Amino acid sequence: MKTSLTLLFILFILGGPVLAQSKMPVIKATALLVDIRDNNKLSKGSWTITPKAKPDIYKTTCKNARVTFITDRDSISFKVKPGKPYDFVILLNGKDSAWTQVLYEPVRAYLDILKKARKYNESDNREVPKFTYQPKEFPELAALRKGFNLDSVAGGGNEVSKIINLMHWVHNLIPHDGTHDNPVVKNAMNMIGECKREKKGLNCRGLATVLNECYLSMGIRSRFVTCMPKDSVFSDCHVINMVWSDELSKWLWIDPTNDAYVMNEKGELLSISEVRQRLVEGKTVILNPDANWNHRSSAVKEEYLFNYMAKNLYRFECPVSSQYDTETATNGKKIDYVELLPLDGFNQLPQKSEQTGKSSGIKFLNYKTNNPHLFWTRPE
Repeated sequence: MKTSLTLLFILFILGGPVLAQSKMPVIKATALLVDIRDNNKLSKGSWTITPKAKPDIYKTTCKNARVTFITDRDSISFKVKPGKPYDFVILLNGKDSAWTQVLYEPVRAYLDILKKARKYNESDNREVPKFTYQPKEFPELAALRKGFNLDSVAGGGNEVSKIINLMHWVHNLIPHDGTHDNPVVKNAMNMIGECKREKKGLNCRGLATVLNECYLSMGIRSRFVTCMPKDSVFSDCHVINMVWSDELSKWLWIDPTNDAYVMNEKGELLSISEVRQRLVEGKTVILNPDANWNHRSSAVKEEYLFNYMAKNLYRFECPVSSQYDTETATNGKKIDYVELLPLDGFNQLPQKSEQTGKSSGIKFLNYKTNNPHLFWTRPE
């Protein structure tokens, strides 16, 4: 009787959608992280129990895969067939219940959407402000460089090796945590300090912000870029860095969350726009072999590039001014953003819009363009 009452209570807490599925299985957990075995691939600690998501969906790209969720107390397995969702509940510490769902989604689904979005308008000359990069002499950037001995971190090699070494350093210094908000004060000095004191991590935006300021402090021009799906309303996107190499005279794809960069068949490093174009055209892309998530699971090209990033390479947005403390909320502050959309993207208009945050008082000015040359323009 006690077990039945507990299950009814869980279903009540989860709400209406779950009540219609009253036979949903329940597994127990006392630790927040869960291992997932997807066929023969075991990813330790790769899933975070999230009761707020209703449901929290795990997508396998393997047809008829056997997917197993393994908590510290329990496990459950499904033979996942196309077109059918598999629902269950993870009961965390006997009180917090997370409605979880497993789905099959073919890798090519997102690639097909991306291929249809290949067209831009290179003649679009609507107003877009010029991107700027704060000089390394700015006091807070100079303090960041000195305070964390970033010259030593970057090493004495060539420019590209310094760019990669700084990415490794941020990846190893701060774990990725996509389940919590970043600190209120969003600059590298504060976020590194708060993560160290409270033994916590940052989401992808926080990691890319920290790394961006590290690059700027070294005189390396960079931006953090929000990579988004086609959907106007979405629950998941990814933020990485575009980093300018003077030696190569091009932008580079740098992802501190996954310690990742991307190459072509010759081993040449690629930019975000080049990776997108190669995925659209079906050309070779190579992920660095040591790419990983929190040193718990490897980043695999098929999942990371052909699925996750194919979804998130549909459109892009970044601040106009790449500088220290870009997104810390301060009353009266103004932040300009530019969004690059393909021609078949939703919400092309208004081309210029303005909003003011009710609580923060920040004024946001957003520009849209269909011209990739304006968005990916080389720094002056």
